[in-house]
Amino acid sequence: MTVPELKPYGLETMRREEIDTFLDSQSVGVLGLIDGPVPYLLPLSYGYDGESLYFTYLLGDESRKERLTDHSERASFLVYSAETRFNWRSVLLEGEFRKIPPHRWGDLGEVLEGAWRPELFQIASPSRNVKIYALDVDEVTGIKHTGLAAEMESRDQ
Repeated sequence: MTVPELKPYGLETMRREEIDTFLDSQSVGVLGLIDGPVPYLLPLSYGYDGESLYFTYLLGDESRKERLTDHSERASFLVYSAETRFNWRSVLLEGEFRKIPPHRWGDLGEVLEGAWRPELFQIASPSRNVKIYALDVDEVTGIKHTGLAAEMESRDQ
């Protein structure tokens, strides 16, 4: 079913202010990169400045993530939160990648400060190759469901 078809059941389109607030309150999503006929999906933490998402990559000697990012002009990133079956939010962002040069990393300290990272990455990062990428967002959509629709609530009574 489409978003318009689900609106009578309580689905809502998020306003841009709601999307920004939601993205600021979250720190993990799923990155989708093109890899032949099947997309490559991976969970990543992010920082958000209202226009771009920033990702810190902790890389090994051969990194599929790095190779695909460097060869992808565009990518999708999904951030979602599902508290209950009747209370959830989902934001899909699309945009173009760019590599952030090391001399600019200091400018991103505040943006990346709140990004969630597994403890394992914190321990391993000083000894690994690190790169920072930005996804410059040019398309964003958000939907939410925050309770039963009035029509459904009246059926329960």
